[in-house]
Amino acid sequence: MSSFQDELDDLNTAEDFLRFFGIAFDERVVHVNRLHILQRFHDYLAEEPNLDRLDEDLLRVRHKVLITQAYEDFVKSDAIAEKVFKVHKDQAERHDASFVSLESLTLAGVR
Repeated sequence: MSSFQDELDDLNTAEDFLRFFGIAFDERVVHVNRLHILQRFHDYLAEEPNLDRLDEDLLRVRHKVLITQAYEDFVKSDAIAEKVFKVHKDQAERHDASFVSLESLTLAGVR
């Protein structure tokens, strides 16, 4: 196992990751979105092709870019809009399914 991986294994919170990579952050944003940020970071890593082929320096850079991107997602948006977790995705689907446009409404008995 690489020393970089060993270092990552010691990190537990979103704040730990952001500090480790030297990323300035707003504690208020992280406080309410820490799990969402970590999940988004995990999702970004999972989508990243060939991470296992990068040398340690490039791997470190790529991780920094992705954790920064995950954090910035929640600076610019919020957990409900980003729909990181299933509960938010399900809520959005229910909302979409229950939407009725005004144009689709008609008055009974009016022709």
